[in-house]
Amino acid sequence: MAQMIVFYKTPQDPAAFDKHYVATHIPLAKTIPGLRKYEVSRGPVTTPFGPSPYHLVATLHFDNMQAMQSAFASPEGFAAGADAQSMTDLEILLFDNHEV
Repeated sequence: MAQMIVFYKTPQDPAAFDKHYVATHIPLAKTIPGLRKYEVSRGPVTTPFGPSPYHLVATLHFDNMQAMQSAFASPEGFAAGADAQSMTDLEILLFDNHEV
């Protein structure tokens, strides 16, 4: 299983961000080919030391890294990626999970 974790930094207008995320971005993301699971954080994103600079964290699950790369090379993947970048600053981490 491969995961993409997207950290969305706190936007200028959190209410407008949330409205766009729910009404536009989630439906776009759910069309990405090969997406197995889509999770979104609820509530404030904090650390053991207090608040973080992040407003929302999304985790996208794929069968493997190749499936993830193919997914984001698709028109649906490009559209979802462009929309995500238009909303606020973000950071992306990729994980290729292997059992040990």
